[in-house]
Amino acid sequence: MAPTEVTDGNVLPTVETARKLGVLPEEFEKIKEILGRDPNFTELSIFSVMWSEHCSYKNSIVWLKTLPRDSDRMLAKAGEENAGLVDIGDGLACSFKIESHNHPSALEPYQGAATGVGGINRDIFTMGARPIAQLNSLRFGNPNLPKTKWLVKGVVKGIGDYGNAFGIPTVGGEVFFDECYNTNPLVNAFSAGIVEVDKVAKATSYGVGNPVFIVGSATGKDGIHGATFASEDISDKSNEKLPAVQVGDPFMEKLLLEATLEIIATGHVIGIQDMGAAGIICSTSEMSAKGEHGMIIDLDKVPTRQANMHGWEILLSESQERMLVVVEKGKEDIINAIFDKWDLHCAQIGEVVAPGPHDTGRLHFYQHGQLIADVPAHDLVLGGGAPQYHREYREPAYYQQFKQFDSNQVPDVAADELTAVAKHLLSHPNIASKKWVYEQYDSMVGTANRSTNRPSDAALVRIRDAKHPNYKKGIAMTVDCNSRYVNADPFVGAQIAVSEAARNLTCTGAEPLAVTNNLNFGNPYVPEVYWQFVQAVKGMGAACLKFATPVTGGNVSFYNQSSDDGPVFPTPTIGMIGLVENPEHQMTLDFKAEGDLIYLVGPPQNDIASSEYLYSYRGVKQSPAPAFNLDEEYTLHQSIKQLIAQGVIASAHDVSDGGLFVALAESAMPRGLGFSISTDDNFRTDAYLFGEAQSRVLVSVKPEQQGTFQQLLGAELKTEHALLGTVTAEGFVVNGQTVLSTADAKDLYDNSLGRLMA
Repeated sequence: MAPTEVTDGNVLPTVETARKLGVLPEEFEKIKEILGRDPNFTELSIFSVMWSEHCSYKNSIVWLKTLPRDSDRMLAKAGEENAGLVDIGDGLACSFKIESHNHPSALEPYQGAATGVGGINRDIFTMGARPIAQLNSLRFGNPNLPKTKWLVKGVVKGIGDYGNAFGIPTVGGEVFFDECYNTNPLVNAFSAGIVEVDKVAKATSYGVGNPVFIVGSATGKDGIHGATFASEDISDKSNEKLPAVQVGDPFMEKLLLEATLEIIATGHVIGIQDMGAAGIICSTSEMSAKGEHGMIIDLDKVPTRQANMHGWEILLSESQERMLVVVEKGKEDIINAIFDKWDLHCAQIGEVVAPGPHDTGRLHFYQHGQLIADVPAHDLVLGGGAPQYHREYREPAYYQQFKQFDSNQVPDVAADELTAVAKHLLSHPNIASKKWVYEQYDSMVGTANRSTNRPSDAALVRIRDAKHPNYKKGIAMTVDCNSRYVNADPFVGAQIAVSEAARNLTCTGAEPLAVTNNLNFGNPYVPEVYWQFVQAVKGMGAACLKFATPVTGGNVSFYNQSSDDGPVFPTPTIGMIGLVENPEHQMTLDFKAEGDLIYLVGPPQNDIASSEYLYSYRGVKQSPAPAFNLDEEYTLHQSIKQLIAQGVIASAHDVSDGGLFVALAESAMPRGLGFSISTDDNFRTDAYLFGEAQSRVLVSVKPEQQGTFQQLLGAELKTEHALLGTVTAEGFVVNGQTVLSTADAKDLYDNSLGRLMA
């Protein structure tokens, strides 16, 4: 069918129509310039979703390009495929990514979170990788509010129900509470999978005459303009946009996983892409732009769940569990047979066409025999014609105010106050065990999880390779960000987020490989918010360079704010993977036996800034980020790696939220042990025990290894370290005073969050 006159039966839209769709007046003029005419409503809708922040990264891409994105292990250019891809040796690669589903979860937490899990897993298996593990990073408001409890329960159940039914273990994550998230929770989902290097699928389209298929679920009206919805502030009118929230079906996704991997294995797939944000229009435009070809699509052939859907509704629908697949011409029957076997829709809706004389490829969409949209693929996409903005930014007034903090104005903790502080921290929802959450997840499905019964700072999953039954390598993974630190100082806070992720991997015995990030911020048109974003990207880039962990891709989520609560804390969540070459080098955080020696590796600091102790116990909300030095952090990691490789430590646990005391408690409780330590008179007691200064790791050492340990750290590695005390049979003892029994501490730590949610 040759392109003729474009019509969709509607009056041509005005600049006011464009505004309502989230298109700026100057963008509306640019659209007219690109098309050489006024767009019809369908075409304007196409540009509105493809040029939304969620799809185009128009307010962030200029800074994202500054992040380090190359290494010898990178197998896919950052952001150009469905997910990142890193070589792990032996002909295998790890595909991994993190993405947000914040706005949908704020309105409908169960489906919002569930479809976030489904979407991130589709990104992995469209690469040809079989997902092996999931993580999530969750942020909620005041946990005492009924609304927060409703959101927490809905999100956790949505993640658990979808992930458990899909059959991929959730092996770790983080949960954080602060009032800044009262209206706008953050739900960031991470997934990783393994693929043979020579079986990787690409998100591209080329080859004139090659058929285009839509596979998986039928298309409905759920999720329409979801990308636009995710590119605006949460308001009291947001509930009117509930149809923009998608509905997921994990059992359908499981079938789609198996069918997708099977068709990729045939070798007949030219390109494949998940239909996530912006649905059909996103997949067709991004694949066509990358392959520099066009497509002719007949929307009447798309399987739909509702009758009489408009063309723009079909194009923009974000119904879940769908893929766009371009296949070699002549292989249609093979693809159809596979999807028939799995009882899934498989409909040819168009074909690939040659680029025109003046462009790299156009998309022609037909309905009822009429051409309803004619748009150039290149001009729709990130890196093509989508706008890129340099936004104004300026330092917020609070930044310098926070730096005026003087710890001398805060009383030190007294000896008779230690128990109260310990109870407060161990029961605080930001520190207490997330047992209530993770018990709703299946962490053992697939039997590859190596950290359920061997607690460590990062999750560790065994790699299963059918060609090598005794394959021993493992992938360690973590998600990290203390958003309070980032709010206090976005540059330093983002460096800390990367460093803590790398520290968690190092303490698990892994070599950090690469990063995926989820950058959650407020409205980018607010100069103070955009300053936070810019500083965080700069800090992240500096730390990633230091640790040689390039950014493989990820997600930017702006507009996380409301008129009532303002912007959320800037939250650049870091997802990082590492490789454990030898399972004997897996390191756990738990103390092993009474009498083992306890050491602190890294410099102690007289610092309580931004600690949970200062923020929630003392009630001091304004302070800078905790003490941090990137060079010291890097040196610490190299020292811990040597200690693990040479087998001279029995446990390793990074000192982070809650400080040294919490790290000691978390190391003692897994085996029902205790500790007896002494503080240093050169430091404030609260700073020594509860401060959150960075670049410190708690280790335990067998007495017979003490000489080797001290020789290695002192003479060879020249890393600061201090003997704190010993592992005991029971009880938490500080300076000869029993602060808590192990049993009481464990009850507070394990059960406080569950009691709060009940």
